[in-house]
Order: sequence, then structure tokens, then C-alpha cells
Amino acid sequence: MAKSHLELTGVEMAFDTAKGPFIALENVDLKIQKGEFVSLIGHSGCGKSTVLNIVAGLLQASKGGCVLDGHEVNSPGPERAVVFQNHALMPWLTVYENVELAVRQVFRKSMSRQERKDWITHNLELVNMAHAANKRPGEISGGMAQRVGIARALAMKPSVLLMDEPFGALDALTRAHLQDSLMDIQQELNNTVIMITHDVDEAVLLSDRIIMMTNGPAATVGEDLYIDLPRPRNRVALADDARYVRYRQEVLSFLYEKQRKLESLSTRRSGKASAQESGGQAVKQVSA
Repeated sequence: MAKSHLELTGVEMAFDTAKGPFIALENVDLKIQKGEFVSLIGHSGCGKSTVLNIVAGLLQASKGGCVLDGHEVNSPGPERAVVFQNHALMPWLTVYENVELAVRQVFRKSMSRQERKDWITHNLELVNMAHAANKRPGEISGGMAQRVGIARALAMKPSVLLMDEPFGALDALTRAHLQDSLMDIQQELNNTVIMITHDVDEAVLLSDRIIMMTNGPAATVGEDLYIDLPRPRNRVALADDARYVRYRQEVLSFLYEKQRKLESLSTRRSGKASAQESGGQAVKQVSA
């Protein structure tokens, strides 16, 4: 088997709180190959963003770690670009200048001014935003601004594109258009993509694999589902594809049936332990 492009091994993430350490992640193991599109899905609080932030280098795991192409990840780097739910564009800069900011940061020594200009234009054309290069974020729609955020990330030539619910705040039609654009771009550039989503249909449509996280605290990888659907993918054709429907049902089953059973079992065990502890204390008091 080919060596993993990106690997998380034995990752634990603990946060200090007034009540003591809070274990957000525990024993997270994940191997991702070059060019894979991987979605992280799970209920709120299951540690999806924490995993993404560890890969981005914004957080350092309490135990274990992340390795990219044989090098430990312990800080942010241009080979890992992040696209947030909020496009995070500088409102006083034009569309062109927002992308230029990233390009100048990464390529000011390796590209001439003309090469940087051509590269910025190329990436705006990738997301169909070259026509709005001179507009400011306040003069374009939310969907268009998100396209610019994607162009800015792609312009860094990242080997890994990290996306934190990039289409969550958009209307359904704009969301569908951007999903289609992302599939086309990823197929052309062969970037590795890790995307957080709460949308089951989005996960099945876009992904090569769906990583389903267990509920927190101490969340971990619950199931790793491979999506064996040919590319390019057409959302209309897939709606009647039995394989698409089966994958969708598997994710829904994990989220709304398996996790509920695990929570119920955990609650019963916790209640039983509390009852035993209370009983033990009562015995001690009687004995005293």
C-alpha cells in the first residue's frame, strides 16, 4: 500500500478548564492518501473542528500527532490552506487584492510580479470570479465572496485544502453550484481535501471517504466509509443511484441510530456507577 500523504496517529486533545482537563479527542487514527476528498461528519461537539485545527497547525495535540509527507505538523504552513464558513475576506481590499495578499505572502521570492499577476487571475478564473476582480466584498454576494475565499486558498498551491463547513451559510442553489465547482477544481488539481460538514448529501456527493466521528467528550473515529461512486459525479443522476442511497442511509444510521444507542448505554453505565457509589457511601455512613 502507498505511503500515506497525511497521517494522524494516537491523537488526543485535552483542554484545561476550571473543573480540570476536558478530553475533546481520544485515540484518533487516520490515514489519508494524496488526492483524496475526505469529509468529517458528526454531531456538534464531536471534535471535527479540533481535528481540522490540528492538521492546520493551529492546535498542538496533547498526545500523538499529525505527519504530512513525512514531516511533523506543529505550526501553520502554506502547504495547508484553510477555507472557513465565513469567507474572511478583507473588506477594504478588492477581490483581486484579497487573493494577491496570499500570493505575495507565499510566492514573493519565487515568482516575478507578472507571474504573480497571471497566477492570481488564473485562480479567479477557476472559481468564475475574474469578472469581479475590482469589486470589494461588500459589493458581491455571499456565494461570490466564498468563491473568492476558495480562490485565495487555491492560489497558495496547497497540497492539503482544509474546509470548515465552507457552504453552510449559503442558500441551497448557490451551495449546489459551489459544490459542483469544487468537484471540478479538485479533480483538475488533485488536491487532498478535508472538509467538515453536517450535510449528509453533501458528504456523499463530494467525498471519496466519510469519516464519522463519535459524540464527545473523548470523541474518536467511529466509522470510515469509502464512497465507491465514479467521477465526475452528477447530482441529478445520483439521486436514483442505489449505491448513493445506500451510502446516505449508512451515514444517517450512524448519526441517528448507532450514536443514540451508544449514548443510552453510556448513560445507563454512568447511572449504575453513580448508584453504586451512593450505595457504598451509605454503607460507610451506617457502619460509622
